[in-house]
Amino acid sequence: MNKIFFLITVVLLAFSCAGTNTETIELQTGSDAEIRITAGDSWLHDFPLFLWFKTKNSPQFAVWIEDESGNYLRTVYVTKKAATEGWVFNSGNRRIEALPFWSHSRGEVYSDGLLLPTKDDPLPDALTSATPKGSSVLPASLRSGIDRFVIYAEFNHSVDFNDFYPEDAAEGDSSYSGGEMGSGQPSVIYRAVLDSASLEQGGEVIFELAGHGSADGSSGNLYPDISNLTTAADIVSSLIFVKK
Repeated sequence: MNKIFFLITVVLLAFSCAGTNTETIELQTGSDAEIRITAGDSWLHDFPLFLWFKTKNSPQFAVWIEDESGNYLRTVYVTKKAATEGWVFNSGNRRIEALPFWSHSRGEVYSDGLLLPTKDDPLPDALTSATPKGSSVLPASLRSGIDRFVIYAEFNHSVDFNDFYPEDAAEGDSSYSGGEMGSGQPSVIYRAVLDSASLEQGGEVIFELAGHGSADGSSGNLYPDISNLTTAADIVSSLIFVKK
C-alpha cells in the first residue's frame, strides 16, 4: 500500500511541475547576450511512467558554437540529464540518439567509448541546469575569440514516435531511433551565423531550423530533410540570439 501511495505521489508531483512561464536559466554572470527560447506546442511531451500514468517531459537540448569551418569551439549550455547521464528510465541505455549532432561535434570520447558525458565524468555545473518547463532565457556571451561564428541548438524528446519513426523499428533500419525508450523522431537542429562586429551595438539574429540529427545517434551528420518530422518540428516556436 505504501509503495502505491509513493508512486501516486511521484506522478502528482511530476504533473505539478509542468508550468508555462518564461524561466531565466542562471548559468553565468557578466553575460553580454542572451538566447530567447519560445516553447512550441510540443515543448512538453507525454512520457509513460507505469500503467496508464504519464508525465509531461521537457526536451533535452544543447547550445554550442563552432567556427565557420565546422570546428567545435565550446558548449554554451546543455540540459542536466544529457550532461550527467541522468536518464531515470534508460535501463543502462546511454541515449546516444538524444543529441548526436552536439556530441559528435564535441568529439570527446568517454570511458565506455561513447561521446556522451557519464555519471562519473559529467560536464561542469556552470554549463548545465534542469530543463526549463517552458519558454526560457539563456544567458550567453559573444566572447568566442573570433569575429564570425556559428551557433547551434539541438533539441530532442524521448519516445516521440510517429509513423516514420515507429517504436517497433528494427535496429539497423533508417527509422530506428533507440528502441522502446529511444527518441522516436530524431533531434532537431537550429542554426544562426553571428558576426561580432555587426552585433557590437546590439541587435538580434533569428535561428533557422537547419535539419535533424542521426535517428540512431550513430553519426554526427546534419540531415536537412525534415519532411518526416511532425511534433519534433514543433518543440520550439522561435529561437533568437539577442545582443544586449
